[in-house]
Amino acid sequence: MSRPILLVFLLLILIITSQFEWKQQLVIDVDSNSSLSQKQQQISNRVEAVKEKIILVQEKNIRRLNDLVRHLQEQLQQCRSSNGTTNGTVSPLAERILELERHQILED
Repeated sequence: MSRPILLVFLLLILIITSQFEWKQQLVIDVDSNSSLSQKQQQISNRVEAVKEKIILVQEKNIRRLNDLVRHLQEQLQQCRSSNGTTNGTVSPLAERILELERHQILED
């Protein structure tokens, strides 16, 4: 009778120890999954920050280019107006072009 009791006792010990190992593996898996998701979240946050910086730089460049275009249009208008006044009177076609350019500048 002592032999079956000993076998049952050993079987119980095996079952208990195997459950502890399973629980430890589950805890490790859960920890690794959470750390992976945190890393992915950090990476996505960094990517979003870089995208925002790129967009801000592009907007700044667009504003600067718009200012340069506006300035060049003003210079062109001044050159055309000085050209028209040196020739005496401005032709009707030149007047119409100047009006259209002024209107375009106001729309920008």
